[in-house]
Amino acid sequence: MIEPGQLILLISHKGKRYLRKLEAGGEVHTHDGKLLMDEVAEAGFGQYVKTHLGKSYLVLKPTLHDLIKGVKRQTQIMYPKEIGYLMMKLGIGPGSTVIESGTGSGGLTTALAWFVGDTGKVITYERRADFYKLAGKNLERVGLAHRVEQVNRNIEDGFLHSGADALFLDVRTPWEYLGAIPDAVIPGAMCGFLLPTVNQVSDLLRGLEDGPFAELEVLEILVRRWKPVADRLRPDDRMVAHTGFLVFARYMEQPEVQPLPGDEPEGIPDSALSDEDPDDAPVTEDDPDALEV
Repeated sequence: MIEPGQLILLISHKGKRYLRKLEAGGEVHTHDGKLLMDEVAEAGFGQYVKTHLGKSYLVLKPTLHDLIKGVKRQTQIMYPKEIGYLMMKLGIGPGSTVIESGTGSGGLTTALAWFVGDTGKVITYERRADFYKLAGKNLERVGLAHRVEQVNRNIEDGFLHSGADALFLDVRTPWEYLGAIPDAVIPGAMCGFLLPTVNQVSDLLRGLEDGPFAELEVLEILVRRWKPVADRLRPDDRMVAHTGFLVFARYMEQPEVQPLPGDEPEGIPDSALSDEDPDDAPVTEDDPDALEV
Protein backbone atom coordinates (compact mmCIF):
# COMPACT_ATOMS: atom_id res chain seq x y z
CA MET A 1 0.00 0.00 0.00
CA ILE A 2 1.40 3.37 -1.05
CA GLU A 3 0.75 6.26 1.32
CA PRO A 4 -0.67 9.59 0.07
CA GLY A 5 2.03 12.16 -0.65
CA GLN A 6 4.59 9.64 -1.89
CA LEU A 7 6.09 10.04 -5.35
CA ILE A 8 5.18 7.42 -7.91
CA LEU A 9 6.46 6.66 -11.40
CA LEU A 10 3.95 5.23 -13.87
CA ILE A 11 5.36 3.60 -17.01
CA SER A 12 3.24 2.58 -19.99
CA HIS A 13 3.82 -0.46 -22.21
CA LYS A 14 5.46 1.92 -24.71
CA GLY A 15 7.82 3.38 -22.09
CA LYS A 16 5.95 6.65 -21.54
CA ARG A 17 6.65 7.93 -18.02
CA TYR A 18 4.45 9.89 -15.63
CA LEU A 19 5.98 11.20 -12.40
CA ARG A 20 3.26 12.11 -9.92
CA LYS A 21 2.63 12.62 -6.21
CA LEU A 22 0.01 10.15 -4.94
CA GLU A 23 -3.21 11.88 -3.92
CA ALA A 24 -6.14 10.02 -2.42
CA GLY A 25 -9.05 10.09 -4.86
CA GLY A 26 -6.89 11.59 -7.61
CA GLU A 27 -6.63 10.63 -11.26
CA VAL A 28 -3.89 10.52 -13.89
CA HIS A 29 -4.99 11.11 -17.47
CA THR A 30 -2.85 9.40 -20.11
CA HIS A 31 -3.09 8.67 -23.84
CA ASP A 32 -4.14 5.15 -22.83
CA GLY A 33 -6.97 6.26 -20.58
CA LYS A 34 -7.53 7.27 -16.97
CA LEU A 35 -5.67 5.82 -13.97
CA LEU A 36 -7.20 6.01 -10.50
CA MET A 37 -4.76 6.92 -7.75
CA ASP A 38 -6.62 4.78 -5.21
CA GLU A 39 -6.05 1.71 -7.40
CA VAL A 40 -2.37 2.64 -7.77
CA ALA A 41 -2.03 2.93 -3.98
CA GLU A 42 -3.67 -0.43 -3.43
CA ALA A 43 -1.54 -2.18 -6.08
CA GLY A 44 1.77 -0.99 -4.59
CA PHE A 45 5.23 -0.55 -6.06
CA GLY A 46 6.39 -3.06 -8.62
CA GLN A 47 2.82 -3.95 -9.62
CA TYR A 48 0.63 -3.15 -12.61
CA VAL A 49 -2.62 -1.18 -12.75
CA LYS A 50 -4.96 -0.75 -15.69
CA THR A 51 -6.51 2.36 -17.13
CA HIS A 52 -10.27 2.52 -17.72
CA LEU A 53 -9.45 1.43 -21.30
CA GLY A 54 -7.63 -1.68 -20.08
CA LYS A 55 -4.04 -0.58 -20.71
CA SER A 56 -1.47 -1.73 -18.12
CA TYR A 57 0.92 0.65 -16.35
CA LEU A 58 3.84 -0.35 -14.12
CA VAL A 59 4.01 1.40 -10.74
CA LEU A 60 7.54 2.17 -9.44
CA LYS A 61 9.17 4.16 -6.68
CA PRO A 62 11.24 6.80 -8.51
CA THR A 63 14.98 7.04 -8.01
CA LEU A 64 16.98 10.28 -7.97
CA HIS A 65 17.91 9.52 -11.59
CA ASP A 66 14.19 9.46 -12.44
CA LEU A 67 13.59 12.76 -10.66
CA ILE A 68 16.36 14.53 -12.54
CA LYS A 69 15.25 13.11 -15.88
CA GLY A 70 11.76 14.40 -15.13
CA VAL A 71 12.82 18.01 -14.44
CA LYS A 72 10.89 20.45 -16.61
CA ARG A 73 13.63 22.54 -18.16
CA GLN A 74 14.28 25.80 -19.90
CA THR A 75 18.04 25.42 -19.49
CA GLN A 76 20.63 22.70 -19.91
CA ILE A 77 20.82 20.64 -16.71
CA MET A 78 23.74 18.71 -15.28
CA TYR A 79 23.93 15.06 -16.27
CA PRO A 80 23.87 12.28 -13.66
CA LYS A 81 27.39 11.28 -14.74
CA GLU A 82 28.74 14.57 -13.36
CA ILE A 83 26.39 14.79 -10.39
CA GLY A 84 27.56 11.54 -8.80
CA TYR A 85 31.24 12.53 -8.77
CA LEU A 86 30.36 16.08 -7.68
CA MET A 87 28.46 14.87 -4.60
CA MET A 88 31.37 12.74 -3.46
CA LYS A 89 33.98 15.40 -4.16
CA LEU A 90 32.06 18.12 -2.31
CA GLY A 91 31.26 15.74 0.56
CA ILE A 92 27.51 16.28 0.36
CA GLY A 93 25.51 14.15 2.80
CA PRO A 94 22.80 14.28 5.47
CA GLY A 95 23.12 17.48 7.48
CA SER A 96 25.30 19.31 4.95
CA THR A 97 24.74 22.97 4.15
CA VAL A 98 25.67 23.81 0.58
CA ILE A 99 25.48 27.03 -1.42
CA GLU A 100 24.76 26.83 -5.14
CA SER A 101 24.65 29.60 -7.70
CA GLY A 102 23.12 29.23 -11.14
CA THR A 103 19.96 27.32 -10.19
CA GLY A 104 18.67 27.17 -13.76
CA SER A 105 15.89 24.60 -13.99
CA GLY A 106 16.87 23.01 -10.69
CA GLY A 107 18.36 19.68 -11.80
CA LEU A 108 21.44 19.85 -9.59
CA THR A 109 19.41 21.56 -6.86
CA THR A 110 17.15 18.51 -6.81
CA ALA A 111 20.12 16.19 -6.35
CA LEU A 112 21.65 18.36 -3.64
CA ALA A 113 18.33 18.46 -1.76
CA TRP A 114 18.04 14.68 -2.04
CA PHE A 115 21.50 14.12 -0.49
CA VAL A 116 21.42 16.70 2.34
CA GLY A 117 18.29 15.12 3.82
CA ASP A 118 15.85 16.82 6.16
CA THR A 119 18.66 17.88 8.51
CA GLY A 120 20.63 19.67 5.77
CA LYS A 121 20.04 22.77 3.69
CA VAL A 122 20.56 23.85 0.09
CA ILE A 123 20.81 27.58 -0.54
CA THR A 124 20.55 28.30 -4.24
CA TYR A 125 21.02 31.66 -5.98
CA GLU A 126 19.49 32.50 -9.36
CA ARG A 127 19.48 35.98 -10.89
CA ARG A 128 16.75 35.34 -13.50
CA ALA A 129 13.21 35.46 -12.14
CA ASP A 130 11.84 33.01 -14.73
CA PHE A 131 14.41 30.34 -13.88
CA TYR A 132 13.89 31.02 -10.17
CA LYS A 133 10.15 30.32 -10.50
CA LEU A 134 10.62 27.24 -12.71
CA ALA A 135 13.11 25.68 -10.28
CA GLY A 136 10.71 26.31 -7.40
CA LYS A 137 7.94 24.47 -9.23
CA ASN A 138 10.24 21.54 -10.03
CA LEU A 139 11.28 21.25 -6.38
CA GLU A 140 7.68 21.38 -5.19
CA ARG A 141 6.74 18.72 -7.72
CA VAL A 142 9.22 16.21 -6.29
CA GLY A 143 8.59 17.11 -2.66
CA LEU A 144 12.04 18.56 -1.90
CA ALA A 145 11.27 22.28 -1.69
CA HIS A 146 11.36 22.26 2.13
CA ARG A 147 15.08 21.46 2.03
CA VAL A 148 15.92 24.39 -0.26
CA GLU A 149 16.13 28.12 0.29
CA GLN A 150 15.88 29.94 -3.03
CA VAL A 151 17.39 33.39 -3.50
CA ASN A 152 16.52 35.53 -6.54
CA ARG A 153 19.76 37.54 -6.57
CA ASN A 154 22.86 38.20 -8.65
CA ILE A 155 25.92 36.99 -6.76
CA GLU A 156 27.96 39.90 -8.05
CA ASP A 157 26.50 41.62 -4.98
CA GLY A 158 27.90 38.84 -2.77
CA PHE A 159 26.30 35.98 -0.85
CA LEU A 160 23.75 36.57 1.90
CA HIS A 161 24.71 33.37 3.71
CA SER A 162 27.82 32.12 5.48
CA GLY A 163 29.17 28.97 7.12
CA ALA A 164 28.39 26.57 4.25
CA ASP A 165 30.14 23.21 4.15
CA ALA A 166 30.50 23.34 0.36
CA LEU A 167 29.83 25.63 -2.59
CA PHE A 168 29.13 25.10 -6.28
CA LEU A 169 29.03 27.71 -9.04
CA ASP A 170 27.44 27.07 -12.43
CA VAL A 171 27.90 30.58 -13.84
CA ARG A 172 29.56 31.97 -16.95
CA THR A 173 32.44 33.84 -15.27
CA PRO A 174 33.05 32.20 -11.86
CA TRP A 175 36.51 33.79 -11.47
CA GLU A 176 34.76 37.13 -10.95
CA TYR A 177 33.11 35.85 -7.75
CA LEU A 178 36.03 34.06 -6.06
CA GLY A 179 36.47 36.96 -3.66
CA ALA A 180 33.01 36.33 -2.18
CA ILE A 181 33.67 32.68 -1.36
CA PRO A 182 35.65 33.12 1.92
CA ASP A 183 32.69 34.84 3.60
CA ALA A 184 30.28 32.13 2.42
CA VAL A 185 31.98 28.88 3.46
CA ILE A 186 33.88 27.38 6.36
CA PRO A 187 37.68 27.00 6.16
CA GLY A 188 38.57 23.81 4.33
CA ALA A 189 35.29 23.73 2.38
CA MET A 190 35.32 22.16 -1.05
CA CYS A 191 34.23 24.36 -3.95
CA GLY A 192 33.12 23.15 -7.38
CA PHE A 193 32.59 24.81 -10.74
CA LEU A 194 31.07 23.75 -14.07
CA LEU A 195 32.32 25.28 -17.33
CA PRO A 196 31.82 24.30 -20.99
CA THR A 197 35.05 25.57 -22.62
CA VAL A 198 38.79 25.34 -22.02
CA ASN A 199 39.39 29.10 -22.13
CA GLN A 200 36.89 29.56 -19.29
CA VAL A 201 38.67 26.86 -17.30
CA SER A 202 42.01 28.63 -17.85
CA ASP A 203 40.61 31.93 -16.61
CA LEU A 204 39.20 30.21 -13.53
CA LEU A 205 42.49 28.43 -12.78
CA ARG A 206 44.37 31.73 -12.89
CA GLY A 207 41.96 33.15 -10.33
CA LEU A 208 42.17 30.09 -8.08
CA GLU A 209 45.98 30.04 -8.20
CA ASP A 210 46.08 33.66 -7.05
CA GLY A 211 43.63 33.10 -4.20
CA PRO A 212 43.35 31.08 -0.96
CA PHE A 213 42.64 27.78 -2.71
CA ALA A 214 44.40 24.42 -2.78
CA GLU A 215 43.90 20.90 -4.21
CA LEU A 216 42.92 22.12 -7.67
CA GLU A 217 41.45 19.51 -10.00
CA VAL A 218 40.09 19.71 -13.55
CA LEU A 219 38.30 16.83 -15.23
CA GLU A 220 35.60 15.74 -17.62
CA ILE A 221 33.52 12.59 -17.28
CA LEU A 222 32.70 10.45 -20.29
CA VAL A 223 30.23 7.55 -20.22
CA ARG A 224 30.12 4.89 -22.94
CA ARG A 225 27.13 2.59 -22.70
CA TRP A 226 27.06 -0.94 -24.07
CA LYS A 227 24.19 -2.73 -25.76
CA PRO A 228 22.85 -5.17 -23.15
CA VAL A 229 22.50 -8.15 -25.51
CA ALA A 230 24.45 -11.17 -24.29
CA ASP A 231 25.08 -12.67 -27.75
CA ARG A 232 25.98 -9.33 -29.38
CA LEU A 233 27.66 -7.39 -26.58
CA ARG A 234 29.23 -4.23 -27.95
CA PRO A 235 29.34 -0.47 -27.25
CA ASP A 236 26.45 1.73 -28.31
CA ASP A 237 26.93 3.52 -31.60
CA ARG A 238 26.44 6.90 -29.91
CA MET A 239 27.47 8.28 -26.52
CA VAL A 240 27.02 11.34 -24.35
CA ALA A 241 30.63 12.47 -24.27
CA HIS A 242 31.75 15.98 -23.32
CA THR A 243 29.05 17.92 -21.51
CA GLY A 244 31.27 20.19 -19.43
CA PHE A 245 34.45 20.54 -17.38
CA LEU A 246 34.33 20.11 -13.63
CA VAL A 247 36.80 22.14 -11.57
CA PHE A 248 37.33 21.63 -7.84
CA ALA A 249 39.34 23.53 -5.23
CA ARG A 250 39.48 23.63 -1.45
CA TYR A 251 39.17 27.00 0.27
CA MET A 252 42.02 27.38 2.75
CA GLU A 253 41.84 30.19 5.26
CA GLN A 254 45.02 32.24 5.29
CA PRO A 255 46.88 32.29 8.64
CA GLU A 256 46.95 35.62 10.43
CA VAL A 257 50.77 35.52 10.66
CA GLN A 258 52.66 34.30 7.62
CA PRO A 259 55.88 32.36 8.42
CA LEU A 260 59.08 34.00 7.21
CA PRO A 261 61.00 32.27 4.40
CA GLY A 262 63.35 29.64 5.81
CA ASP A 263 61.56 29.39 9.17
CA GLU A 264 61.17 25.85 10.46
CA PRO A 265 59.32 24.61 13.55
CA GLU A 266 61.69 24.18 16.48
CA GLY A 267 62.47 20.68 17.66
CA ILE A 268 61.75 18.98 14.31
CA PRO A 269 64.83 17.47 12.65
CA ASP A 270 65.53 18.18 8.99
CA SER A 271 64.90 14.56 8.11
CA ALA A 272 61.32 14.85 9.32
CA LEU A 273 60.71 17.73 6.94
CA SER A 274 61.86 15.78 3.90
CA ASP A 275 59.27 14.92 1.25
CA GLU A 276 60.68 11.39 1.04
CA ASP A 277 60.49 8.64 3.62
CA PRO A 278 63.70 6.56 3.40
CA ASP A 279 61.88 3.57 4.89
CA ASP A 280 59.27 3.45 2.15
CA ALA A 281 59.51 2.70 -1.53
CA PRO A 282 58.58 5.67 -3.75
CA VAL A 283 54.99 5.90 -4.95
CA THR A 284 54.85 5.67 -8.73
CA GLU A 285 51.08 5.82 -9.29
CA ASP A 286 49.85 8.65 -11.52
CA ASP A 287 46.50 8.71 -9.77
CA PRO A 288 46.35 11.99 -7.77
CA ASP A 289 43.96 10.31 -5.32
CA ALA A 290 46.33 7.38 -4.58
CA LEU A 291 47.12 7.08 -0.89
CA GLU A 292 50.29 5.87 0.73
CA VAL A 293 49.55 3.18 3.32
